[in-house]
Amino acid sequence: MKQEIKETIVKKIEKKDLKELYQDSDIKLAADIIKNGGLVAFPTETVYGLGANALMEEAAKKIYAAKGRPSDNPLIVHISKVEDVWHIAKRIPHIFYELAKKFWPGPMTLVLKKKEIVPDATSGGLDTVAIRLPENNIARSLIEVAGVPVAAPSANTSGRPSPTRASHVFEDMNGRIDMIIDGGAVGIGVESTIVDLTGDIPTLLRPGAITLEMLIEICGEVEVDPAIENLLSNSEAPKAPGMKYKHYAPKADMRLIKGNENDVLDYLRSKIKKADHGIAILTIDEHLKVLHSEGKNNNIKILSLGSIMDMESIAHNLFDVLRQCDELGVSEIISESFDESGIGRAIMNRLKKAAGFNIIDV
Repeated sequence: MKQEIKETIVKKIEKKDLKELYQDSDIKLAADIIKNGGLVAFPTETVYGLGANALMEEAAKKIYAAKGRPSDNPLIVHISKVEDVWHIAKRIPHIFYELAKKFWPGPMTLVLKKKEIVPDATSGGLDTVAIRLPENNIARSLIEVAGVPVAAPSANTSGRPSPTRASHVFEDMNGRIDMIIDGGAVGIGVESTIVDLTGDIPTLLRPGAITLEMLIEICGEVEVDPAIENLLSNSEAPKAPGMKYKHYAPKADMRLIKGNENDVLDYLRSKIKKADHGIAILTIDEHLKVLHSEGKNNNIKILSLGSIMDMESIAHNLFDVLRQCDELGVSEIISESFDESGIGRAIMNRLKKAAGFNIIDV
């Protein structure tokens, strides 16, 4: 479906209170656009989402066209209250209510069997639907005022780093969508945790800020889908976003470096000394001084993702730093790796997919 080229409306909203947001004229404008089949980008607590009426097949198809997204890659449906699940899902297991009570509203998406009201364009042709109740008040008020569930993948060109600021959305989507709500920088910075509840045992499909360890505390047992560690083949249907196609990727070739701390630093020092082309090194605060001590090489850009003592800050900064690499125009990116416990699992999932699983063990 070809999108009409136009100038995208951008509205900045600084209100935080839900009651105020329900009455906000810009929220009402955005809600009308969604109800009538248009596209609106809006902030959530994870990343910016690209919203459309989830129950309108043609609107969902517009999302795929705007993003350049494969049509078998399912969309996440956002709701404003738990009861909305009953309208779009069936065969809801008891564990759904346990997880929703603990983690909703918040950065968790749950996959359930869908009702016929959900079109195939929204579910990627699957008989399931991925549902999330976001914590961000702008997102919740927009969904509530629109009066329909809102399908909303990340508001970026398919495959690029997800947007954590409205400026990222504008860069990718200006002229492709009707409106962008600028709610400032997001809080978490990586997409929601996705859990499939359609089998006997809950299955983690995508790690996020709701960690595997947190899920196990509620569920007792959680399986981890193998696609977290590798991309699906062309013949396999993805159960959730991010499972089949290259995601989160900057423009430059990217690789990850794994090994003990000294070996990793030795490898990076060698790169700094010998680089004869533009390279960005993604490191941590604690290694900046060591790497800068190698002297200045104009071909090298050293960027910190944050402190190893604050993994949430690394998650928050990740996509922003990947987009900085694009702005710097480097031809190669080399990133340190992280421990895969807690939110580190989500960070490494995004880094591996951004690098196309190009990992060097030193």
